[in-house]
Amino acid sequence: MLVPCRIKMINLPARPHIYPPNGHTRVLLHSCCAPCSCDVMATMVESGIDLTIFFYNPNIHPREEYEIRKEENIRFAQKSAIPVIDADYDRENWFARVKGLEWEPERGTRCTTCFDMRFERTALYAHEHDFKIITSSLGITRWKNMDQVNERGMRAASRYSGMVYWTYNWRKMGGSQRMYEISKQEEFYQQEYCGCVYSLRDTNIFRVSQGRERIERGTKFYYTGQPDFAPKDPAQ
Repeated sequence: MLVPCRIKMINLPARPHIYPPNGHTRVLLHSCCAPCSCDVMATMVESGIDLTIFFYNPNIHPREEYEIRKEENIRFAQKSAIPVIDADYDRENWFARVKGLEWEPERGTRCTTCFDMRFERTALYAHEHDFKIITSSLGITRWKNMDQVNERGMRAASRYSGMVYWTYNWRKMGGSQRMYEISKQEEFYQQEYCGCVYSLRDTNIFRVSQGRERIERGTKFYYTGQPDFAPKDPAQ
């Protein structure tokens, strides 16, 4: 049963209703974290889409960081009674998949391999539970290449007859701004690196080279009145 959106929408630009491909109304959303998925979730609920969250992100390092991001995502989903599938934190499998790619740059081959692992698992769950549409919040983040994300999502969905990866551009139609405003309203944890141990390493290398402090995890949060756009680290 669909429920009304209970997420605060104070002074947010309106989003038109969206419609999944092929007339479907049931979607499995791979979510990486609350800030990236918040507007995606809110827009789908507002549009009457039957949404389920699939949280599978074994790349996130360390475990404490993983738990912060996961639990925040679950709490936000609960506000609109959105079901959350908490998948395995099979970190050793992730390290095995990216072995030899440790020094690949952000948006490079390591990210492609990481997307493949996460989307393959998402598509498998969708196939086993009769979801015909899958998508991901990964494409909205400034750290990622949307074309790269969509390509790997479509690859994973193509393994199963009738399954489609929804390539909707979540950044457009006010999506990026709404994401940021919801994050401030909810006072989400403000992540300063994409998630994996290598993105943490590379971001810190860049910061030190610029005379800045290393990332101090778990200490920064979005807040009302925060400037609209934070500085972007080239390493990200």
